[in-house]
Amino acid sequence: MTAATASRQHLVDLVDNICPWDETERAHRQTVLDWLAGDAPIHRTAKPDVPDPHLVSYFVVLDETRLEVLLVAHRKAGLWLPSGGHVEPGEDPWQTVVRECREELRVAAAPSRLPGLSGDRPFFVTVTRTRGAGPHTDVSLWYVLGLPRSAIVSYDAAEFDGIRWVRVDEVGDEPPDALDPHLPRFAAKLLSAVRPLGGSS
Repeated sequence: MTAATASRQHLVDLVDNICPWDETERAHRQTVLDWLAGDAPIHRTAKPDVPDPHLVSYFVVLDETRLEVLLVAHRKAGLWLPSGGHVEPGEDPWQTVVRECREELRVAAAPSRLPGLSGDRPFFVTVTRTRGAGPHTDVSLWYVLGLPRSAIVSYDAAEFDGIRWVRVDEVGDEPPDALDPHLPRFAAKLLSAVRPLGGSS
């Protein structure tokens, strides 16, 4: 087995092990598995949209005590999003999280260890058409990091207009045209996984 084949099989295993939250995620997961089963390139080689689609790692920073998630105001997208970035050729998606967390939030990535979450494996998967210049399709693997609010003291101001914390159970109350379109569904899945730990409030 070549390195490229092994890398693609590893991605298949990561995606196949994601337990879909709803029919939308089930359909997205199948779309990604079908994409990986072919021979289309999967890593971005030229900005912003070559090839289309290509692979992205999102990471959602969760304050595990407050049950709040960190959102960033992404300049190019014009949306509140989780942090993240494009997976480079030869890079494991978790390595992308580690690299981008350091670059964007100036802090070391720490996978959430809460029961029901996935540690250094993806928790959620989406297929999304981007907005703005050079629209294309992002195949995104969503990871959950466990970091307290006090750990985030800086961010990449060239990429983000700002950052803010939102309670997981209030993400769905945000204006939908201001968010990544899948963020409320992600928050619902996350809340379902951690609710026994946080109680009913």
